[in-house]
Amino acid sequence: MKILSMASRNVIRNWRRTLVTTLAMGFAGFIMIFFAALTEGLLQTSERNAVSMNLGDVQIHAKGYRDDPDLYKRIDNAVDLVGKLQQAGFHATQRVYGFGLAAAGYTSAGVQLRGVNLTNEATVTQIHKHVMQGDWLADTDPKGVVIGRKMARTLGVKPGDEVVIIGQATDGSMANDLYTVRGILKSISDDVDRAGFFMVERAFRELMVLPQGAHEIAVMRHDHSRDLDSATAQVAALAPGYETMNWRQLRPVIARILDLANAQTIIMILITYVAVAMIVLNAMLMSVFERIRELGIMKAIGVTPWQLTMLVYAETMIQIVAASIIAFISGWSVAHYYQENGIDLSAIASSTSFGGVAMDPIWHAHVTTESVVIPIVFLFLIGAAAVIYPAIKAAIIQPVKAIHYHL
Repeated sequence: MKILSMASRNVIRNWRRTLVTTLAMGFAGFIMIFFAALTEGLLQTSERNAVSMNLGDVQIHAKGYRDDPDLYKRIDNAVDLVGKLQQAGFHATQRVYGFGLAAAGYTSAGVQLRGVNLTNEATVTQIHKHVMQGDWLADTDPKGVVIGRKMARTLGVKPGDEVVIIGQATDGSMANDLYTVRGILKSISDDVDRAGFFMVERAFRELMVLPQGAHEIAVMRHDHSRDLDSATAQVAALAPGYETMNWRQLRPVIARILDLANAQTIIMILITYVAVAMIVLNAMLMSVFERIRELGIMKAIGVTPWQLTMLVYAETMIQIVAASIIAFISGWSVAHYYQENGIDLSAIASSTSFGGVAMDPIWHAHVTTESVVIPIVFLFLIGAAAVIYPAIKAAIIQPVKAIHYHL
């Protein structure tokens, strides 16, 4: 028996039901591909904002600094340690931190001062490319600073405005000076948006009277495909006596969300496809009952139960293949469009964050092989599971009863 040709004929014979069933499966597949691409885009943005914009892959601190960020808890051999890390194949930069009060006009706000080594920082993070207004720091302008977007709104300043900084230096003296806002950053993280105050490293050291040492060393792998845990262990071996942690340990909420991403997508696929399975089950069961006599005669002339089962499965698979083509073309096209253009959510959420990491108001999808393949594979699996009962019903038909069957 030519199962495929008979299945094709049966599918076309009741084309209206076939069309409804196929479009329902195709639409569900399209939704899941688009959902998976959006989820992947959200997660990649989260990791990029957490790692490439601020944290780096690994950070080194003096013991106890993260619990109590004291100006005096420093990595004394920071320059030598950065050199060792660079020789070992890592990108590394030292950072210095302090706290103070920023004032502009009649407003003021507490700030976290960050002294940046412009040469090394550009190899570790992409924060210099994340300026919303104005320009990034420059060695030629030591009194120019870059601040977080929420701080700029709090102080009511824009590029070109002056800001006064008041704090306490390491020698106990009053640290104060006048700076000019060079740029304002896009959303990066809650702490940077609200209190980030970036300045050239030598300007920070002059302000806070900090001639040497660093509070933090941020490290980035040359090859991001390299295992993060092994890279962390190598960095820790190069920095004995200091606290070494990777970004997953520093931001466990974001790490957990990323770990659960695939599971969340699969759960959503299963929930959506349960409804699709009911449609397939109903359609194929109706098809079997409508052809009880036909199937009974086929069985009477020698068609085996296994062949009838394969016939029902072939009819279902033809519809699933057609639905998969529809889902792939429509899902990939729409997801790719929003990968390039994004969904503008600024009207309802100008700044959103989770796990302390700010999200861009433009939500970009990201199309990957998994985001396309997984929904289609599950479509085949769910469809195959849904047709088990109709296939068994066709296989156990008794020819005599089937011939005399009345709807």
